[in-house]
Amino acid sequence: MKIMPCPLNGPRNIQEFICRGEVRIPPAADASAEAWAEYLFYRENKAGIVREWWCHLPTTFWFIAERDTRTDEIIRTYTFDALDESGSGR
Repeated sequence: MKIMPCPLNGPRNIQEFICRGEVRIPPAADASAEAWAEYLFYRENKAGIVREWWCHLPTTFWFIAERDTRTDEIIRTYTFDALDESGSGR
């Protein structure tokens, strides 16, 4: 059984969670349609450590997990308010 370290609930079975994609900074509200299309539909899909949005389904608690896509190892998890203005975790 794979365990996810939830910042709210502690270690939980991974089946209680859903991943909703990479954490990215959105374009400005007045950005071009092309910029919004790239933001909405294109992903880097890189090998290595990525920051992703995850949700604990029973509580609907959203948080960020850093995960290595090569090994599927969860490096760390933290709440979204721990992001700084550049989009990096503190």
